[in-house]
Amino acid sequence: MLQKIKKIDGVIIVVLLILMCVSISAIYSVTHGREKLDGHHIQMLKYYVIGFIALAGITFLDYRILVKYALYVYLGGIGLLVLVSFMGETKNNAQGWLSLPGGMSLQPAELFKLVLILFLAAVLVRKKKNKLLFWRDVVPLTLLTLVPFLIVMTQNDLGNALAYLVILLGMLWIGNIKFTHALIGLIVIASSAIAGIMSYIHYHDDIKVFLTDIGRSHWIERFDPWLVPDKATPKASYHTKNAKLAIASGGMSGEGYMKGSSVQTDRVPYTYSDSIFVQIAEEFGFVGSALVLLLYFILIHRMILIALESRDRGGPFLIVGIVAMMLYQIFENIGAFIGLMPLTGITLPFISFGGTSLLINMASIGLVMSVRLHGQELEEDLPNPGNSYQAPAKQA
Repeated sequence: MLQKIKKIDGVIIVVLLILMCVSISAIYSVTHGREKLDGHHIQMLKYYVIGFIALAGITFLDYRILVKYALYVYLGGIGLLVLVSFMGETKNNAQGWLSLPGGMSLQPAELFKLVLILFLAAVLVRKKKNKLLFWRDVVPLTLLTLVPFLIVMTQNDLGNALAYLVILLGMLWIGNIKFTHALIGLIVIASSAIAGIMSYIHYHDDIKVFLTDIGRSHWIERFDPWLVPDKATPKASYHTKNAKLAIASGGMSGEGYMKGSSVQTDRVPYTYSDSIFVQIAEEFGFVGSALVLLLYFILIHRMILIALESRDRGGPFLIVGIVAMMLYQIFENIGAFIGLMPLTGITLPFISFGGTSLLINMASIGLVMSVRLHGQELEEDLPNPGNSYQAPAKQA
């Protein structure tokens, strides 16, 4: 046990502790003394305590056992997503939460990101070093990813639904997809994205009527400020417009802790959760924002190093999926407030307020640590010997 503890990546733990301090401080700055929000920083501290416990528990659990039973985990995750469609609570136009005892709630769409990573890793690891076949491998994996994607889309959770596709693309790439298939896929995706954007711009009025008729009018409020800001209503552009002004007002060094005029006067909604980067940029400026990005860079860099050191093929698959998930969340969250991406309500990892989001991210880091601890072991060292994959031979 002591030897395993010594193998834990101390740099990652230090980065998480710093992100915890950043999160709690930022949340306190925008919630103190406010009705219904005061005390959120204490709640976030409790979430972090639970998160570190989850991280520790998963760290010492052999991740290969989870990969072995990933199919059952996938089916259970699909069951939770379907349950949400019938019994889920609606918040901010998204039906995505299940009520739990004690006044807590669970967001299965967040949880399923980790479930999908485990499932895709379990399938890909059985391919060993063989190239992925288009009809036998790529198409089935895509269809199995589209199932949760479509379910979550019906629940109006665009941010998490897109995360599934990003995870799939990242894991197909590391899963040894053929270059021609990858190139064709990238061309199709890029062409579809460009065609969709151009169609939205040129046929905006018709698309607006269509989305309103099918009950997706709030999507217009998300895409208009991004693609056609001149046609966006004041209500639709209120969030992103004020967020940009707040970020710009931060300048190089910021207005000072708890002195951000925009976030302290509630001109930017949800500064304690989705918009927390705006608070950091306004109060700490470019310097503070850059330091946060540096922390993310260090975290992701350490995870990639662990993947490269793993002898077992399942470990790198898991880590690449987790890296893809986190990179998407970081880029989408920050990009939405500087005009690069539409506003989808995705959280900023380890900083935004939210129990489910933090717990999933901490559990993900626990899996990375498990790869660090167990990724060097041979297949016969696995407690359950029924595994069907083999660790690659050690190179001379």
